[in-house]
Order: sequence, then C-alpha cells, then structure tokens
Amino acid sequence: MKIVYAFIFIFSLWSCADNSNQTNQVPQEKVQTKNTEALDKAAILKVMKDQEIAWSNNDLEGFMKGYIKSDSLKFYGKSGLTKGWQQTLDNYKKGYPTKNHSGTLTFTVNDISKIESSSYWVMGNYFLSREVGDAKGVFMIIFKKIDGAWKIVADMSCG
Repeated sequence: MKIVYAFIFIFSLWSCADNSNQTNQVPQEKVQTKNTEALDKAAILKVMKDQEIAWSNNDLEGFMKGYIKSDSLKFYGKSGLTKGWQQTLDNYKKGYPTKNHSGTLTFTVNDISKIESSSYWVMGNYFLSREVGDAKGVFMIIFKKIDGAWKIVADMSCG
C-alpha cells in the first residue's frame, strides 16, 4: 500500500511540474490572432473616422466609400430595407441635401466583434449636431474584408 501512495505522490508532483511549465507559455497562434484582430479593428475604426469627416463636410460620396459599391449592400433604417449602393447614396442625398441637414457626425463605438475571419460587426451610437435640429440613434453594421479593404456590407441604423 505504501508503494501505491508513493506512486500517487510522485505522479502528482510530476503532473504539477508539467502543468506549471505550460501555463507560462502563450501559443504563438494566439498572439498572432490577437495582433490580427487588433489590426482589423484599427482599420475598421479608420474607415469610420473617414466617414465622420466626409459626412461632416456633406461629402456623401466620400462617406459612401466605406460601403461596398454593389447591389448586394443592404441598409435597414426607419424607411425599411434599401438594397444597393446607389439607392443608399440617393436616399442620403435626398434626406441630407445640404450641410445644414448633414451637420457634424460623431460615432461612438460600443462593440466590435469578429463574426468570422474576414467579417466583424460594429455596434454603437451616432450623433448629428446640425442647424436643422440634432439627431441621434443606434447602429449595427457589418464589415467584410474585400480585396484587402474593409467595407460595410450591411447597415442597420435607427434614430
């Protein structure tokens, strides 16, 4: 019986020693994944910052550079579902014809989460400071990396 206890004791020590070495090691794959996600998120935030600047200059075409230029773009807002880049731009031009209407745009990003290797969703708030009356609301947008660039493929905004 003493031999069994001795064996269990030695095995326990060996197990503890082996586990302590592994807990101090961070797999290279995890480090690369975290670095890639950080770069992705920074690139997505850059697209959104560029959109804030373009919108605030009433440059709606510049603002739309953040979206995929395709009929597959989907925008869902208070007027319902809009399909396509051109229709989305036309709606923006109709609703925000002048700088007084577009005002100054500010995004507050509350979450950026990876959906899959080349897609993220972004959730947050927007605020328009403008002469015709301020406006605010929430959004959830989906970014996809297309030909090396992050583009919005779906946008749900409501205010």
